[in-house]
Amino acid sequence: MSTQAPERHEFQAEVKQVLDIVVHSLYTDKEIFIRELVSNASDATEKLRHTQVAEKDADVFDADLELEIQVTSDEAAGEITIRDFGIGMTHDELIENLGTIAHSGSKAFLNALKASGERNENLIGQFGVGFYSVFMVADSVKVYTRTWQQEGQGYCWSSDGDGAYEIEAVEGERRGTRIVIQLKDEYKDFAQKSRLEAIIKKYSAFVQFPVMVDGEKLNTIGAIWLKNKNDVSEEAYKEFYKFQAKAFDEPRFWLHFNADAPLEINALLYAPTENMEGFGFGRMEPGVGLYCRKVLIDSQPKNLLPDWLRFVRGVVDSADLPLNISRESMQDSSLIQKLNKVITKRFLKTLEEKAKKEPEIYDAFWQDFGLFLKEGVTTDFTHRDQLLGLLRYESSYTEAGKTTSLSDYLSRAPEGQKEIYYLFGPSRSAIESGPYIEAFKARNIEVLYLYEPIDEFVMNHARAFEEKNFVSADSDGIDLDAIAPETDTEKSEPLEQAASAALCQFIKEKLGDEVSEVSASERLVGSPAMIVNADKMMTAQMRKMMKAMQQKTGGPDMLGGEPPVKLQINPRHALVRNLAGIRESNSELATLISQQLLDNARMAAGLLEDPSKMLQRNYQILEQLSAK
Repeated sequence: MSTQAPERHEFQAEVKQVLDIVVHSLYTDKEIFIRELVSNASDATEKLRHTQVAEKDADVFDADLELEIQVTSDEAAGEITIRDFGIGMTHDELIENLGTIAHSGSKAFLNALKASGERNENLIGQFGVGFYSVFMVADSVKVYTRTWQQEGQGYCWSSDGDGAYEIEAVEGERRGTRIVIQLKDEYKDFAQKSRLEAIIKKYSAFVQFPVMVDGEKLNTIGAIWLKNKNDVSEEAYKEFYKFQAKAFDEPRFWLHFNADAPLEINALLYAPTENMEGFGFGRMEPGVGLYCRKVLIDSQPKNLLPDWLRFVRGVVDSADLPLNISRESMQDSSLIQKLNKVITKRFLKTLEEKAKKEPEIYDAFWQDFGLFLKEGVTTDFTHRDQLLGLLRYESSYTEAGKTTSLSDYLSRAPEGQKEIYYLFGPSRSAIESGPYIEAFKARNIEVLYLYEPIDEFVMNHARAFEEKNFVSADSDGIDLDAIAPETDTEKSEPLEQAASAALCQFIKEKLGDEVSEVSASERLVGSPAMIVNADKMMTAQMRKMMKAMQQKTGGPDMLGGEPPVKLQINPRHALVRNLAGIRESNSELATLISQQLLDNARMAAGLLEDPSKMLQRNYQILEQLSAK
């Protein structure tokens, strides 16, 4: 230590006020100070590396030192030391870089490089106040430094953050910078080795140079997203996925790309194999970390990707992000929106390519993650058209377990078909045993099979695909004869028109307000009756979901009981013809059968909320029939 008295300096730029902002307002997490100091150490080391390359004849002091960052701790003393063997600082540079708030040596260095037409994206610190975050947790800080030049002197910069600092010359200091932090009592847990390791792994796992914590190397995974994808092996991609996502499964596939416009982006995105939401672990959090020059800005950025892509894992790194000076939030959300747009578009393009070129891989992805894409259709208008093209459903055309796209569906549609038809049901067998599919199958008109509750939300929100409206096959007013004739010409004789009309009137009188209309239908083939939906928005499934939501919230039942329905009967069916025959001879039995027809149709439509009356009536019918 020099015998010369230390120089005392006052911080510039209204430092007391600015320091107060840094310490109390700028950063939300106290642990950020470690990230900032490690980033500064990386920058200083990168400056030396660049100097060695640019000035090949440079005479570097302590030239044999390794380019690494050393972090040591003394838990008992509550002390942390962060050391680099980088470019170091002179006396004047100490004053310029640490004595002035909002002046960053790294930023000045980067500006100098840009002015000379060079680029160096390995510099992290840009904002001038990251160093001062240490005063959130420190009683005092000492910075020992020695410039890289042979003709130099070691110095010690010290401050307790009260608005002043001291500089004194020291002897025996090696090249680079050594920061000694004396922690406040309430923050001495930061000196625990395990705590330090966890924080460095979280924020600084990908800095360019080795980080040693008490002699052990920490950052063992490289920032492979910055490499050319041709230089990264499949094994390296998988290893990085497990490291970054803390995953136990293998990635299903990945997207590695870089872009220069509208922003400079380096991204590596993964589609996992396992859907953790499907395992009942609750809603997944965003899994794409946002980095700026390899330093973590936010591990779970909320707006980087749309919410329906929350299953994606990986890294997005952009040197163009205008972060606020704490690096913890963005100044300009419009740039995050640009990132969102570019990344989402590229990921959707990858899904489209998988669907086209590797359909088996995409189909397996769809089985596990299709629900997220459906969610996107209902919430993301910007990307809705692309998402609709990625939907997959079983249909009356496909085999069980096989799916079709909407484009393929339309490619098979008859020339006169103007709509896309679908049916909702709990299973394929339930749909195909119901009355609604019969007329479509008889005319070879394809119907999509929807099994999940969200599917009807998808159809209602999307409304159409390639200008063809989505229409539920149980809707009233569908004119199938205008699309294609029936292929089955063997039909039973129907009731005469007068008898059919009289039967419809009889059923309407007996059922009263339970039905709004009773009519004969040519859409029915093998079933005696069905209910058609006049309200295309309020399907049976939608009604069930809304009632369930009302019960969950404890609100009033706004939907009421079972609504009046439009009942259609099949004038060719034996049961309907027999009913027409007994309505005058045995009105009581005919009434019971009419009521049973309605409840059977309600059950097929998913509208029967209380089957107890139907069961009792069934016994009454059996009793009357067995008495004969």
